[in-house]
Amino acid sequence: MKNRKTLLCLIIMLALLLTGCGAENNTQKAGAWADMQPTGHMDLQYATQFQVDYYDGGYALITIQDSDKLLLVPEQAEVPEGLDSDITVLQQPLENLYVAASSAMDLFSGLDALDQVRMTSTKQSDWSLPEVQQAMENGDLLYVGKYNTPDYEQILAENCGLAIESSMIYHNPETQEQLESLQIPVLVERSSYETHPLGRMEWIKLYGLLLGKTEEAEQYFDDQVQQLDTILSDKQTDKTVAFFYISSNGYVNVHKPGDYISKMIELAGGSYVPTAEDLQVEENALSTMNMQMEAFYAAAQDVDYIIYNSAIDGELETMDQLLEKSPLLGDFKAVKNQNVWCTGKNMFQQTTGAADMIADLHAVVTDQAAGKDQLTFLHRLK
Repeated sequence: MKNRKTLLCLIIMLALLLTGCGAENNTQKAGAWADMQPTGHMDLQYATQFQVDYYDGGYALITIQDSDKLLLVPEQAEVPEGLDSDITVLQQPLENLYVAASSAMDLFSGLDALDQVRMTSTKQSDWSLPEVQQAMENGDLLYVGKYNTPDYEQILAENCGLAIESSMIYHNPETQEQLESLQIPVLVERSSYETHPLGRMEWIKLYGLLLGKTEEAEQYFDDQVQQLDTILSDKQTDKTVAFFYISSNGYVNVHKPGDYISKMIELAGGSYVPTAEDLQVEENALSTMNMQMEAFYAAAQDVDYIIYNSAIDGELETMDQLLEKSPLLGDFKAVKNQNVWCTGKNMFQQTTGAADMIADLHAVVTDQAAGKDQLTFLHRLK
């Protein structure tokens, strides 16, 4: 252990020495931060968890939920003098990224920028995105340990330009502190806190900015929104939808009304069950909760459609497999009418698929999926 710490210290010293030796005098001069004025801001339609203010010279100040601040500094430009101590500097180009937030990986794929991601905290067997699995198979993308216990030496040795963490890192602040002590900037992304599903996907604009692919990101997002124009202009149906899974100890895990799952169902034209009144909670976009099966039965027995969430315990294929979870489900209206669908494992990792998922739900609640067994993200239980 002592030798490992000594080696880590030597690596840090070498990295800092090389950084100093590699400095050139051809950098773009910057003035005092206090004198710099914003020239505009990033136009966001749905995302509320970040904002971007633009400054002269290509600088951009990123604010994550009114707290974390990061200054994006163009390549060969100086860091402004007198920069506030609570602002993290991101110097372009940003390469060899460490993406521990799995929901962000698909956004990099959407930008055709996986080649700028070098490390992940998710094992190859736990990825459902083929292009990510292939990158790991080829050795282009490396697994460097769990998000809360990564291999710091390997991350440093790979010359990591930025670590992108999910908000789970808040439970292990020492991990972020260790990365920052190695001069590796950390961005804690909060796309999971977005209440609108398109808000989650709009984070692609932030990653496009970081990688110098702003136009590509905006075009990608606009194309996805355009796909939903017809659906979003349709009237609401009177159909109800339950979205849940059953845990190993028999509890029913549901999303609280107000989160992005219930919002997708509403955008598709349906109504989410159980309601906030059923759960005796206020609408909350941040979490799921467990219910006793008896309480879930009372709230959801008469729903028109069931969507079983397979992300946790694996995909179901048959109604018998569902009833093995709980025989009480056999009394549900949706089960009797064979209106039970199951998600694929890729639903939550494929952040760019929000439009397709809403389209699937729309097809279900409007009966356009009648006679079909397979949609983009959903398959019917038989």
